[in-house]
Amino acid sequence: MGVMAYPLRYALADLALALSRVSNDPAAVQSTAARAAADMIGDGAGVQLLRDDGRYDSITYHHINDERSASMSRVLDHVDQLPDDEFSTALAASRRPIVLAGDGVEPLAGEEHEIHSAVLCPVIVDNTYAGYLVLTREAPGSFYSAAEVELARDIAGELALACSSARALERLRAAEERYRRVLETIPEGVLQLDVDGVVTYANEPIGVVLGMPRSQLVGVSLRGFLNDQGQKELDRRISECREGRSTVGGTRLMRADGSQRTVRMSMMPLTDDHGAFSGVVCMVTDTTDHIDARGLKRQLDHLRRLDSLGQLIGGISHDFNNLLTVVGGSAEMISSSAEKGSQHHKLATDILDAVSTGRSLTHQLLAFGRSDGNRPEIIPIPDLLTDVQSLFSRTLGEHIGLDLAFGPDVWAVRAERGPLEQALVNLAANARDAMLHGGMLRVAAMNEVVEAGRGPEGVPPGKLVHIVITDTGVGMSAEVRQRALEPFFTTRPTAAGLGLATTAGIVQGLGGHIELESEPRMGTTVHLYLPAAEERTAAATGRQGAPAVIGRVLIVEDQPEVAQLVQRLIEPAGYAITVATDALQAVTQVSAGQHPDLLITDVVMPTMTGPELANALRTHRPDLPVLFMSGYTAASLGPQLHLDDNSMLIEKPFTRSTLLGAIRTLCGPQPSPASAAAGNASAGSAAAGSASAASNEGATAK
Repeated sequence: MGVMAYPLRYALADLALALSRVSNDPAAVQSTAARAAADMIGDGAGVQLLRDDGRYDSITYHHINDERSASMSRVLDHVDQLPDDEFSTALAASRRPIVLAGDGVEPLAGEEHEIHSAVLCPVIVDNTYAGYLVLTREAPGSFYSAAEVELARDIAGELALACSSARALERLRAAEERYRRVLETIPEGVLQLDVDGVVTYANEPIGVVLGMPRSQLVGVSLRGFLNDQGQKELDRRISECREGRSTVGGTRLMRADGSQRTVRMSMMPLTDDHGAFSGVVCMVTDTTDHIDARGLKRQLDHLRRLDSLGQLIGGISHDFNNLLTVVGGSAEMISSSAEKGSQHHKLATDILDAVSTGRSLTHQLLAFGRSDGNRPEIIPIPDLLTDVQSLFSRTLGEHIGLDLAFGPDVWAVRAERGPLEQALVNLAANARDAMLHGGMLRVAAMNEVVEAGRGPEGVPPGKLVHIVITDTGVGMSAEVRQRALEPFFTTRPTAAGLGLATTAGIVQGLGGHIELESEPRMGTTVHLYLPAAEERTAAATGRQGAPAVIGRVLIVEDQPEVAQLVQRLIEPAGYAITVATDALQAVTQVSAGQHPDLLITDVVMPTMTGPELANALRTHRPDLPVLFMSGYTAASLGPQLHLDDNSMLIEKPFTRSTLLGAIRTLCGPQPSPASAAAGNASAGSAAAGSASAASNEGATAK
């Protein structure tokens, strides 16, 4: 029997300490307990515990004679067996030690050894049978005293406590691992701050939000990512956490690259083992994309409203052009018949001037409201800048001066007028917003020839029109200037951020280039480089062959008053005229035998469009000239109107001279009085009937 060198309580205390030191290693716990039992009681001791699957694990055995440890392990090991043998069930049921040999008891036979005495002590972990501690002696006549059995029971108790601690630590490690995985996999960023706002822990997502590796965030103050207002908010929230309250609120974090992110930050207080405030844990949710999405939705809704407004403006402008056509045509007829200098002549001239102004306004409205027609035209830059001067003035207001500088020889460009005017007005609006207290906007245009590889970066080579727009506003920083052309980028919270981006898109769509020059407090200069239009040769603009002289004209217009006006304007020129206020009526007349030399038709009509009518009549006469007239501009009409070499478009409102000039360009000189009289004699009844229909038949307004 082993001899204890110092009191039992010290030996058990040392065992408990030794077990606590290895509590994180289950194999070490079993080995320490077995060795302690063998040394304190003798001769050999082993620990056989159950695995998680309910079967015995391998025995851990130690003998005071190390040479016997291995052989005794083989004798005693019950590895992979279920605890359903006689001894296991008795230990689990009684939870008391079992003495297997003693005085007068036959020795236990083994393969290599005879065990004359043994003690089995149950190991109860968390009130559940977990295995046993076994002690053995091989000397004949040996036995275990009651004191030794009780000591073995105490050792089994210490082993049970160590196993319980090991299991608790394992559960804690598993919980911490789950917690770590949660922190690392959730999309929200997590920060742990000390009482001064210095980061003591950061997960991976917060590193993405802040633009820094998480390893570099530890030890860094969160204040470095906040502006002055944000730092004050942080102090307030930490103070609230110090008082035991959690806080939730939004703020903006400045990333390491200088950009900003909008976040929602939840803060909860942390305490130490004594309950004292030790810091906060922050849950950070990046809401930038969500806020941007809401902003984009608002901007999309705004664009949709603008599109609907544009269509409404286009329809109203078209109808207004019909009214201006009647007013202007009637005023022109009064003016031509009145004596020059008379009151009637002066009033008619004033009306014509007002009609001209109204025409410019409606065409500008049409250009803005329906500018998606994809019908480019040759636009002289002097005419363009003159036309948009009034739009510039209205956009800038009275507190900003306007200076236009261009010569008559500035080249033309090929573009859609509406989008190009929109691009210029967008620039004027941006300049206005930069000059809230007044200033000057200067617009200049000049010709430039850029050789390949010798011009500014991005500027296409060739003949260019260089338009320079300069304001005296607040200017832009280098960072703002670099992002100024990005869609939805703006420094004004109430703006959509589409002005400069739209302008850039329009200019680039023309094959041009836009460039910004700006310094804070020094104003902004915008350079537009637009490819000059190719000059048309005489062969390209002239018509092949001599046009035929016409005498019979068919006028189709669903607005009766406009149809009557067109008839009155061209009748004195000697044409034989038939009027129809319905396209189907016109088709019926031609099918019945009428053969007009010219078709004058509105483009947009209720039952059949002008181009559809022209195609239908050309089945009877393929070379029929067609003069289209419309309250919409050519660009606004878009693909529904295709002009061939035998057709033209005249935009409403028009004058008598404009109308007759278009007819002469399309068809040649007016007929002689004799041919006109003959034509009128043959078409008189039809014309009278049609004119009557025009005065009585209602029409749908476009």
